[in-house]
Amino acid sequence: MTDPLLDELLSLAQEAGRRAGALLRDGRPDDLAVAATKSSPIDVVTEMDIAAEKLITGFLAERRPDDGFLGEEGASAPGTSGVRWVIDPLDGTVNYLYGLPTWAVSIAAERDGETVVGVVDIPMRGETYHAVRGRGAHCGERRVRCRPAPQLDQALVATGFNYVHSVRSHQAEVALRLIPRVRDIRRSGSAAVDLCDVAAGRLDGYYERGLHAWDLAAGDLIAREAGVLTGARPGEGPSGDLTVAATPGVFEPLQLLLEELGAWHD
Repeated sequence: MTDPLLDELLSLAQEAGRRAGALLRDGRPDDLAVAATKSSPIDVVTEMDIAAEKLITGFLAERRPDDGFLGEEGASAPGTSGVRWVIDPLDGTVNYLYGLPTWAVSIAAERDGETVVGVVDIPMRGETYHAVRGRGAHCGERRVRCRPAPQLDQALVATGFNYVHSVRSHQAEVALRLIPRVRDIRRSGSAAVDLCDVAAGRLDGYYERGLHAWDLAAGDLIAREAGVLTGARPGEGPSGDLTVAATPGVFEPLQLLLEELGAWHD
């Protein structure tokens, strides 16, 4: 059954993501520099992160002025409609700063606290992923599904590393102990892209510690609607402590192995 509100939220998220993606792709200055830092000197913000978030929030607020916002670069408003937008205007900022192509615009809509719409626009691939709760996941018009599950030792798994030195050092130790137990490990630099790649069958699994709501809201919904299982420690949902996403059959053994390796703590 269709829901006019969800259709509206999806259409707005797609258009906002398209506009922000075009701004970032076509408007990147040759002399792009760091505008600010966050958790550490290597956790950076550029002028384009800020411009993209302003574009997205302005576009959405003009059309739905009563909605709330949560954005990585500071957008925050409670709203009164029961709808909140969770926005990462540029997921993969360091990649973008260096001219690497793996970065994305991530926009999710929550209704009464539940994520119901997710859009991830990946301009340098020419791909836009979207999902509406209960309707499956799509890349453009094409429906996507996760891969059939291999054995864990044949699984291609992605991860990411925190920008705080003490945290990333432990994450490197976990990866060192994990890599002999899987096919290989990838590190793209964008959580949103990694979650979409699990959804589309390009990866068998993904895990990371230290994500925020804006990093994973849209990608988590897209992955789940593609048949991916997502969680954290056994019995818990994705969180800042740990996010795990994998095809059924890989999820549980990967989750248990990450628990054994202490991937959930610094």
